[in-house]
Formats: sequence, C-alpha cells, structure tokens
Amino acid sequence: MPNSRFTILCLLVPVMGFLSFTLFTGETPPEKPNIVLIFTDDLGYGDLGCYGNEAIRTPHLDQMAAEGARFTEFYSISPVCSPSRAGLLTGRYPIRMGIQSVFFPESWTGMAPEEITLAEALKAQGYATSCVGKWHLGHHRPYLPLQQGFEEYFGIPYSNDMAGVVYMNGNEVAEHEVDQRYTTRTYTEKAVDFIDRKAGSPFFLYVAHSMPHVPLYVSEAFEGKSPRGLYGDVIEEIDWSVGQILRKLKEKGLEENTIVIFTSDNGPWLAFGPNGGSAGPLREGKQFTFEGGMRVPGIIQWKGQIGPMESGELVSTIDLFPTLVKLAGGMLPDDRPIDGQDISAHLLKKKPLGERTLAYYYNGELRAFRKGDWKIKMPYPGNEFKPWRAGVPAHDTLLFNLKADRGEKDNLLPKHPEKATELLRAMEDFQTALGTLPPLLKVKVPADNIHYDRQKKWLEQQKQKP
Repeated sequence: MPNSRFTILCLLVPVMGFLSFTLFTGETPPEKPNIVLIFTDDLGYGDLGCYGNEAIRTPHLDQMAAEGARFTEFYSISPVCSPSRAGLLTGRYPIRMGIQSVFFPESWTGMAPEEITLAEALKAQGYATSCVGKWHLGHHRPYLPLQQGFEEYFGIPYSNDMAGVVYMNGNEVAEHEVDQRYTTRTYTEKAVDFIDRKAGSPFFLYVAHSMPHVPLYVSEAFEGKSPRGLYGDVIEEIDWSVGQILRKLKEKGLEENTIVIFTSDNGPWLAFGPNGGSAGPLREGKQFTFEGGMRVPGIIQWKGQIGPMESGELVSTIDLFPTLVKLAGGMLPDDRPIDGQDISAHLLKKKPLGERTLAYYYNGELRAFRKGDWKIKMPYPGNEFKPWRAGVPAHDTLLFNLKADRGEKDNLLPKHPEKATELLRAMEDFQTALGTLPPLLKVKVPADNIHYDRQKKWLEQQKQKP
C-alpha cells in the first residue's frame, strides 16, 4: 500500500509541489532545501546557554539560536523516548499507533511499517535519506530504519542503558562491543561523511544522539572540562558535534540551502541528580506531563530564509513533518490524520499560529490538555522515588495559565472554574475526534519465573526433612 501511494506522489510532485509552495510564498520557490534534524535524548529545557544555563558552554547552539528561530514553547509529543520518536517522524500522536511506552531489546513490536515517515515522504521528493544514532522504534527487521524510508542507518537501535548495546549498520549488527566514550564522535563522523557524499543533491539527515541519556560517556577531548561535571561534558561534546555539522555544510556551500533543527525527545531525567539535566524554570522532568517533561529546547536555522526570531508560539515536534514536507515541495498523505500543523508561514514570515491545542499523554493516558495559554492537569495519585523515576506528590485537578506561570506553581482552578470546564470539554472533544484507536503495543512481557517459585518451595521442603 505505501509503495503504490508514494509512486503516485512521485508523479504528482513536480506540479503539485511547485503549486503548494508558490501559493504559500507568492514567489518562485527556492531549490529544495536539505534538512538536518538533530534529536537529543533526555536533554532538558534548561541545559543550553541560549536557554539560560550558565555552567554549560554551548557556543554553536547559542549561535544557531541567535541567527535563527529559538522557541520558548516547543514541545516533544511525549515525556518518554519511543513515542516521542514516533510522533516526530510521522506528525501524528503516538496514541494513534498504539505507541505509548518504551520499546526494550526483548520487544517483538515496533512502529508499524505502514506508517509514513518523514524519510519516506522526503524520499518521494528525490531526497537521499540517512538515520544516524538511536532508533528506538523496534529493532526487529520490519521496524528498522531501512524499512521506514531511510536508505542508510548506523547507530544503536535502542537506549544506551539497555542490555546488549550494539552498533547496527543497515539491517545488520556491525559491532557487538560499543565503547560509548566515542558514541557522540562516531555519530558525528557518520553524519559529516553523509553530507560529504550527498552534497550534490537534496538530502535528509536525521541525527539522533544517544546522550545525554544515562549512562553518560564522553571522549577524552571533553572529559573533565565543564563546570557542570560529566553531564556538562556530554552536552558540550554534543554542541561540538553540532558545530562539526554546521562547519561541513559551510564547507560544501550548503549553509543557505539547509534547514537545521535541534531539539530533544523529552525533558531531563531528574531521578539521576547530577547525571541528569535541568528543566530550568519548568516543573518536573522526563516521565511526567508537567511542562518539564515535554517542553524542550527548539532551534531552527535556515540561513537566508529564517531571520533571527524568538518565538513564544506553541509548537510541537509533530509540526515538523507537515512543515518539512511542504517546504520540500511535497504533499501530505490523505489517507490518515496528520496531527501536526505546517508552521512555514510562522518561520518565514513570522505569522502568528493562532490558538492551538496540545494533548499530554503518558502510558496511554491523557494526563493533561492545553488550549491557548491554559492547561488543565488531571488528578494524580503520586509516586515514590524509584531509581528510574523521580518522586512526585499526589495532586488534584490543576489549572494553569502557562504564559503567566510557566513553572506551574499557581493552581487557578478555584479562581477560574469556568475555564477548567472549557478545557475539559475541549479535551473530551479531542478524544472523541481521535476515533477508534488501536490497542497499545506490548513492549515488554515479564519472564515466567514460576520454576523459581517451585524450586524455592522444594528447597524449603528439603530443609524440613529429618
């Protein structure tokens, strides 16, 4: 099905792609832009200099933010890894795909091959496509990047703290022994090599860093250099990586024809203290639907097209799919809902996006909902601190005005019950509009350890024998 659909798209692209862009700008469309999408893992809203961090040095990202668009209300679509990646690559809420938790090496599921990824959509426009880094959308063959529109893949297929970390090259394991001190450097070398080889035609390069997800590792060139300790070292090496990619684009004369995007898959993993990042002024972090779990740095650079701007518009990673497909001259699939919005007019002409909504899902549950400046958060029973999850106290229904209170400190429910009612209705309407959803995919099935229970019982019986 996807193949036949994209054959038709390829035939229509020269005409419709031109018309869609011309209608938008009213000008002759520029050459198809190259696209470099850099996606970090567990990097928090407060981890970069351009977002207020004074201990971590990020000169290349700071320059990107100064010369391009820096978003103050940019969101990942999930507070955890796998669903955030599914949303990024498809422009759809992960709940539509049954993806709402993290895949493990023992998972037999993954993002369905029937989903249309950004790589597939751009490939139909003649783009060369490469994925470098963390995949985390299923590591069995049907779910790997080469089956999802990428022509090349090199990286670790899941999180770097999971059992059996390997480097994959295409569909095959390339290295069983991974020295993670050099992972960021290795990804950078692969990314730069791809740009070198594909500089003569449009390309899409997706660089998904494995860090700053724990365990943290850094090469000797950055070890012990940051005032923020090991975590700062890791971020500074990622900034160096961004600098290497920007330098290669400049060397190849591609600066003004390449869109470069930098963001994160979710907020910081606060449970790890000094080995986790910072949400800055935001509340909580990864695994929670407070702002710190999903609001992340968002920087977009396109020299010669996007002028310097600081945007307070509500934007999400699911907006990247429709935006980039349109800027590449393509058309969106018409056989499935695309939840993201094309934000080209905002980027290129600073046009406001109007009142928008955002659904905050975690583990298959709609935990919060935003409409315009207002956010309602559903009751939560609280949880104790675990080695893998920060502790958060219980709370009743909460209502915040995020423009006035991005730290979510002042519950306005008692003062504005009518606004809470409005948001609850909007949330219900959103859920209804989703229609019938697929069951959530199983990502991990517990081992059957009944034999150990029987063994324990037998050993106790042996002790009781005379």
